[in-house]
Amino acid sequence: MKALLQRVTNARVDIAGRTVGAIDAGLLVLLCAERGDTDALADRMLAKILKLRVFSDEGGKMNRSVQDNGGGLLVVSQFTLAADVSGGNRPSFTQAAPPDEGRRLYEYFVAQARAAHPVVATGEFAADMQVHLVNDGPVTIPLQMAA
Repeated sequence: MKALLQRVTNARVDIAGRTVGAIDAGLLVLLCAERGDTDALADRMLAKILKLRVFSDEGGKMNRSVQDNGGGLLVVSQFTLAADVSGGNRPSFTQAAPPDEGRRLYEYFVAQARAAHPVVATGEFAADMQVHLVNDGPVTIPLQMAA
C-alpha cells in the first residue's frame, strides 16, 4: 500500500464542478492499494498516518501529529501511485490492486479512518476528480507499507 501525504492549510475534491470532500488544515492522503494488500496493511498505514509528526509544535519543530492538532484527513484514491515507468515512456499500472479489491480496501481504510479520527472527508473512488490544495510548508511525505 502506498500513500502520498501533503500537509495542507486546506484542500478539496471536486467532481463535475461539485465539491464532494473538503478539509481545513490537515493532511491530504493520496492512497493506492496494490496487489496483495490486506486490511491489516491498511490498518498499519492508517496508524502511521495518524501518528506521523509533521505539524509544528510551539517551538517550530515538526513534533505534532494530525491527531495532536485535530486537523482533517482528505482521503483520495490514487491508483497511479502504483505506476512503473522503468520499461518505457508509458506507465504500467500492473501493481495496482484490481478495481474491485482497490475499492474494497479504499472503503475499508476510509471506514477505519472515520472510526479513529473526527474529521475525515473523501473523494470518490474511480471518479475523474479535481483536487485543490494549498500545501503547507511545503510538506510532502511518501509512505509505503509492505506485508
